[in-house]
Amino acid sequence: MTTPRTVKDVSPHDFVKAYASHLRRSGKMELPHWVDIVKTGELKELAPYDPDWYYIRAASMARKIYLRQGLGVGAFRRIYGGSKRNGSRPPHFCKSSGAVARHILQQLQKMNIIHVELKGGRKITSCGQRDLDQVAGRIVVTP
Repeated sequence: MTTPRTVKDVSPHDFVKAYASHLRRSGKMELPHWVDIVKTGELKELAPYDPDWYYIRAASMARKIYLRQGLGVGAFRRIYGGSKRNGSRPPHFCKSSGAVARHILQQLQKMNIIHVELKGGRKITSCGQRDLDQVAGRIVVTP
């Protein structure tokens, strides 16, 4: 008998792809009207090319909250930030968009996957943990 797999047991890349397709199929997540034109941070020059980038970012954020409770908008701005290239000047670290992170957290909260912690940040709900673990259990592990 095999033990049930959790999010920690599967590859992060495979899990994020599987959970993003689960979110897209469920139809519970409302896409904002600006999803096709927004930049994901000040450091980016263009909007994402992938039309499903919003679902992928939401799946990644849900996974990060599953692994480490208490993350908020500021933490996600740092996590998804990166190096801003300044032409001939030296590059510097720049945070990502707070509006994108805030909107995704609000959508996950509306879907009852996460909830706001009293001390600050977000925490995964038992319903959300069960949902994420079910998606992780469906991922086929190739030896």
